[in-house]
Amino acid sequence: MDWLKQHPEVKTIRVAAADLNGVARGKRIPARYADKILEEGTKFPYSVLNLDIWGEDVEDSPLVFQIGDPDGLLLPTERGFLPMPWLDAPTALLPLWMFHPDGRPYEGDPRQALARVMERYNEAGLTPVVATELEFFLIDDSGRQLRVPPSPRSGKRRTGGEVLSLRALDAFDQFFTRLYDACEAMDIPADTAISEAGPGQFEINLMHQPDPLKAADDTWLFKMLVKGIARQYGFAGSFMAKPYETFSGNGMHMHFSILDKAGRNIFDNGGEEGTEALRQAVAGCLRAMPGSTLLFAPHENSYDRLVPNAHAPTGIGWAYENRTAAIRIPSSSPRARRIEHRVAGGDVNPYLTVAAILGAALNGITDRLEAPAPFKGNAYDQKLDQLPGTWGKAIDAFHECPEMRRIFPSHLIENFVMTKRQELHYMAELSDEETVELYLDTV
Repeated sequence: MDWLKQHPEVKTIRVAAADLNGVARGKRIPARYADKILEEGTKFPYSVLNLDIWGEDVEDSPLVFQIGDPDGLLLPTERGFLPMPWLDAPTALLPLWMFHPDGRPYEGDPRQALARVMERYNEAGLTPVVATELEFFLIDDSGRQLRVPPSPRSGKRRTGGEVLSLRALDAFDQFFTRLYDACEAMDIPADTAISEAGPGQFEINLMHQPDPLKAADDTWLFKMLVKGIARQYGFAGSFMAKPYETFSGNGMHMHFSILDKAGRNIFDNGGEEGTEALRQAVAGCLRAMPGSTLLFAPHENSYDRLVPNAHAPTGIGWAYENRTAAIRIPSSSPRARRIEHRVAGGDVNPYLTVAAILGAALNGITDRLEAPAPFKGNAYDQKLDQLPGTWGKAIDAFHECPEMRRIFPSHLIENFVMTKRQELHYMAELSDEETVELYLDTV
């Protein structure tokens, strides 16, 4: 309540939790009733966290008619109230997560899934340090064809991709200035921005932090923020994996290291190659990769991104300082030795993605797995095992993967598989234009 008292201009609040697709589900409430939410929480049906991408109930879900569509209890996360700078009226957002009425965490909540992984790290005396890099397009979707929006400064459109172009950044300086101001207000640690290979494509890095839950929160909130502020300027901010057929898609790369109880990086051996623990974590991620592909590529359009020679990995392998690899060990000082996981698209649920990667790495460390030799050269030319090449194959691989069942509760796995199979069925009815319309703002 202190935040609201400091902001008396806020008259309404939004309370929201992430569903399995990462879509914010929630309510609008007058600010004068905020006390009740903070003290008692609010209620959503359990099924709300298990809706499909259209926001529809999953057919034959055991959460709906079979048990009477009962309510779960939504309580505030430790984040507290945040401003919503993309709305016209002063408004606050209160992030929530779901519990049973008796106080037990609800196992179908993606944020609870990440908290469950973090409990395993805490028991092992380890702390992951996590950062995400998010690519997105700014798109004029007002006509029949997607185009780069005109620059708010010059009114001109630049139709080509310009990697690391200051001119491309400066063309949207008003948007980026507003975005960074909003990140500061929301305590989202936005760092470097660059232009990317696609037309109107950019990447912003969020700073590393020793709190994976906050890192995932920041990523979820950042996506919401980019989409909202872009609309204030009359265009879309899209994390869709592949909005343009002929250009590279959007990724969400995740960097992580792991600290022991003394605060030492367990991947640091003083040299460039890293420790045995680093190779064990890599091995865990590689073993889980076929089964976790559905979390890194959760939508039909995701698989248009995962094709050879398109700046996205297709083979299951690792390498040092090699951006064609699914898992890259970046060059850095030994103290900053870390793993970069490069498979996920921009369209993911960050809670599930961070949980899958950290859970797989911990499995590799605790099982003392041995990584294969790192490859050299172009990953697309290597004889590597391949990621599942279609959405349907990825759904089956996730459902059958023993590594996923070590990381996620069976309840979440079954819910997610039912959701994805329903989406797979109904997506077959959509045209390419309808697919773009569906995913452009939603994911």
